[in-house]
Amino acid sequence: MQVPLEITFRGIPHSDAVETRIREKATKLEQFCDHIISCRVAVEAEHHHQHQGNLYKVRIDLSVPQKQIVVSRDHHDKQAHEDVYVALRDAFDAAKRQLEEHVRMQRGEIKNHKISTAAP
Repeated sequence: MQVPLEITFRGIPHSDAVETRIREKATKLEQFCDHIISCRVAVEAEHHHQHQGNLYKVRIDLSVPQKQIVVSRDHHDKQAHEDVYVALRDAFDAAKRQLEEHVRMQRGEIKNHKISTAAP
């Protein structure tokens, strides 16, 4: 990465363990695309009075040449995102898929489907 990884915690105290996991996952993204300019990760906890525990939201902003990739994983599946590590996994998996698709498009590997023009 040209710009150092930025990690932000909102609504939760800084965690060295979570930061380490984020750094590991960001490093793995570089295996799929070595042209990542910058990566910003925000981890946010929403506090709910009627619900046990926190619900975590993760947002990843990746800058690559000619594209901005943004992944935002809210608590759609509330049970799964009560665990910050599950929320991180889901967000980074989505970022990896988008990054892989971008790399395939840059290489011209995306298939163009023929459009049928035959009259019925």
